[in-house]
Amino acid sequence: MPKLRVHGFSISLDGYGAGPGQDARNPLGHGGMALHGWAFATRSFRAMHGEPGGLTGTDDDFAARGNEGIGAWIMGRNMFGPVRGPWPDESWRGWWGEDPPFRMPVFVLTHHARPPLPMQGGTVFHFVTGGIEEALARAGQAAGGRDVRLGGGVATLRAFLRAALVDELHLAVSPVLLGEGEALFSGLDLPALGYHVAEHAATAAATHVVLRRE
Repeated sequence: MPKLRVHGFSISLDGYGAGPGQDARNPLGHGGMALHGWAFATRSFRAMHGEPGGLTGTDDDFAARGNEGIGAWIMGRNMFGPVRGPWPDESWRGWWGEDPPFRMPVFVLTHHARPPLPMQGGTVFHFVTGGIEEALARAGQAAGGRDVRLGGGVATLRAFLRAALVDELHLAVSPVLLGEGEALFSGLDLPALGYHVAEHAATAAATHVVLRRE
């Protein structure tokens, strides 16, 4: 049975997955970009974005896992873009330009309907108004027997965790303090939801922790 997996979800030492003040200029909030420094330098991240070079090693090994056996993505509307409320038009096409790095179906959670958005390279954004269960069902069907990868933002991940729908969660804890922002774990009892620590490894750039649900 296909799994729902989260990879490379970066958080601060004080548990925030995004900083305060998210907007078009600061999609991860103030200070939030620093959470992902461990990933930006890896060979896998650079290759996904069509760039040469990059570091190998433990950070890259964890980054590479996120591309293995994935047939579809799910993300929240905040990850797709800064537009809030009803879509004023269809001019916003994502943060990634005309050739996004996904190259597969991507299901975007939203309260406001919008036609599918095909992009170069095979990415097609589908906008789901029926909630997380509908998004998971549609993504699972589109994945063709492969697993589904869940992106952010924080509120989206919390919703799937609260419903115990995430099978595997890779967290990268960066050596950064944000002080405020979007807290990932607030109000979540992960052991009660069936999650346990399955792996952990530390590098100079991040501490990697993998949670799995039995």
